[in-house]
Amino acid sequence: MHSFVESCEIMFESLAVYLREGAGLRDEELDLVRQVSIERKLRKRQYLLQEGDVSIYNCFVVKGCLRLYRIGKDGAEHILNFAVENWWISDCESFSTGLPAQGTIDALEDSEVILIKKDDYEALIRKIPKFQLFKERQDAKKFNATQRRILSNISETAEERYVNFVKLYPELYSRVPLHMVASFLGVTRETLSRVRQQYAKS
Repeated sequence: MHSFVESCEIMFESLAVYLREGAGLRDEELDLVRQVSIERKLRKRQYLLQEGDVSIYNCFVVKGCLRLYRIGKDGAEHILNFAVENWWISDCESFSTGLPAQGTIDALEDSEVILIKKDDYEALIRKIPKFQLFKERQDAKKFNATQRRILSNISETAEERYVNFVKLYPELYSRVPLHMVASFLGVTRETLSRVRQQYAKS
């Protein structure tokens, strides 16, 4: 029991540091976050959310790597997002509307995460003004990243998309399988292999 408590404290401390530095939360405000935080360990390939379930948690990654993806009509996986240490992940549409998720979230590595239920997350926003401001900044970053990705997919070559991915997400480059990077970039694995070879020679 003692080791379990210590493990939970270590996991929450990662979120505490993140919120102290990013949102300026004080100890008493962090205690409110601690009270609603749920620590969970995921094995590689274990699901956090499956298509058809409602996304009721916002998930903070303490350790590991997760992905959010949807299955297309052709049966292929289309990766929408990755999340590594100090990133948040959820099926945003399901989380905000309460409707069944069209996406699936699973772990690409053995991972440790902190989950906050939607009702608790919204209560934190109401109780802690700095947390609300921080959320708004994070939402703006997500929106801008989504806009850049849409523009990239309709206006850039496969090589340009790959180069931008390496520059923007160096922490993902060596941790995510090639076929998943290809899915995220909207290109075939063969195309990405060719682009990588050309990039390596340049």
